[in-house]
Amino acid sequence: MKDQNLDLFDPRTAVMDPEYSPSSTRDPDFGFAFNDVNFSDRLLQIEIMADSFDPQSDSDSFHSQSLADWARNRKRRREDIRKEMALDITACPEEQVISCNQIDTEDVENENQDESVVAMIEEPHSVFCSAGDEATNADDSSWNFDSPRVIKVETLHISSPILAAKSPFFYKLFSNGMRESEQRQVTLRINASEEAALMELLNFMYSNKLTTNTAPALLDVLMAADKFEVASCMRYCSRQLRNLPMTPESALLYLELPSSILMAEAVKPLTDAAEQFLAARYKDITKFQEEVMKLPLAGVEAILFSDDLQIASEDAVYDFVLKWTRTHYPQLEERREILSSRLGRCIRFPFMSCRKLRKVLSCNDFDHEFASKLVLEALFYKAEAPHRQRSQAAEDSSSTSHRFVERAYKYRPVKVVDFGLPRQQCVVYLDLKREECANLFPSGRVYSQAFHLGGQGFFLSAHCNMDQQSSFHCFGLFLGMQEKGSVTFAVDYEFAARTKPGEEYVSKYKGNYTFTGGKAVGYRNLFAIPWTSFIAEDSPYFTNGMLHLRAELTIKS
Repeated sequence: MKDQNLDLFDPRTAVMDPEYSPSSTRDPDFGFAFNDVNFSDRLLQIEIMADSFDPQSDSDSFHSQSLADWARNRKRRREDIRKEMALDITACPEEQVISCNQIDTEDVENENQDESVVAMIEEPHSVFCSAGDEATNADDSSWNFDSPRVIKVETLHISSPILAAKSPFFYKLFSNGMRESEQRQVTLRINASEEAALMELLNFMYSNKLTTNTAPALLDVLMAADKFEVASCMRYCSRQLRNLPMTPESALLYLELPSSILMAEAVKPLTDAAEQFLAARYKDITKFQEEVMKLPLAGVEAILFSDDLQIASEDAVYDFVLKWTRTHYPQLEERREILSSRLGRCIRFPFMSCRKLRKVLSCNDFDHEFASKLVLEALFYKAEAPHRQRSQAAEDSSSTSHRFVERAYKYRPVKVVDFGLPRQQCVVYLDLKREECANLFPSGRVYSQAFHLGGQGFFLSAHCNMDQQSSFHCFGLFLGMQEKGSVTFAVDYEFAARTKPGEEYVSKYKGNYTFTGGKAVGYRNLFAIPWTSFIAEDSPYFTNGMLHLRAELTIKS
């Protein structure tokens, strides 16, 4: 049996239909009652103050301003807030101007019954207060000196049950047990730039729809809905904004909304769409490197968190992050903070080369403890057996960082085991998925990350090519040296592959070669079979959909 004391108008306790949607036909339309004295029990007086930065605040600009204008106005407004917060407001009665960042709305009921109801709306002088003898007077000489002037007043007939049902803010205002909650008139004080958005919001709370459909206007309504805790309107605005064409400018605006909005569940689909748009647009980060270098932090995070990022290797991601942070955060302490708390988590250290991981430990940009932890984690991952790595990647795929999820690198990661005695030698392991191999047909190539032996850089490359007689396609494997020039380097090498049924590495080709810079050596048909047999479902060279290759290199004495 349902709780008899359940308050049907309390948004905190109301039982919502699982099929509930803000635009659902189940949600009643009370548009007919908006500002109608016959269906209202209170008066809402809206005092509109002049904006300190004097933006275009009429209804035409509300509907016609561009996203760039909206962003500029928001930036100017934030700057004015910072300036106003630095002003001396000691002349203002302490109980009459209270920042909403300092007041816990859950504790309103515990405040002194004789105090006026006051809450910050946007700037330090945008306040909501109760009417009556103790309401703040716009002409009160005790604080008018520092306050923007009221340029006009709008009065609306409102229904407290309708507003309370839509907004915890209004519910608490009308039911907190204070004397002001029993008064018939309440006063809301806002800036002129907020007027159109507030009127749209109030109308939505009755009718469940908005008259505006432009991105800047919807963003203004979204901001108002956040302040007055109207979740249904936030969902509506988020959905409408998602339906508009996305651009880099709009995506960045959505990701840089105030934190209170970004944390709202109602806005998450919008921010997810913005992140996906930026990640898709700048997927080939090397092609857009100059443009991406100019993006703000939120945009860079969206791009670097993507699994679909097209980049040479995770080493290149690390290099880009360092370059971006050094450009945007020249102060070392700020840079370390951003790398530790934000961008460092975009780098998938387990897929970096060991050579680069050593550089991480000595990089002064990273906090040493943070860097040591990530490098150690990466080395443990590299040491795991392939099936354990796959298990970790599967578990990590549901997290936000995806640090164990491998991207589709241009250069495939390798595992390298180095030996110094009795001769300089390295053993290199390269794993390729069946899909990667299939995509090589008919003439593709895939390259490994660089690895080093005797101070020289080498790489492996897998090919789909024609056999010596050009009679059929086959799988080839080659070893190349990076450095170009007159350097010569004599190496013994051996290629092997894990083979069923024993799943042990079986030698397929060995030889020796004196490298000069930029040259490569290998075997065009490593398995001595046609491509169709190599890639077939019953191929002995794929274990759980993975081709495991091994190359051993030894410097000739």
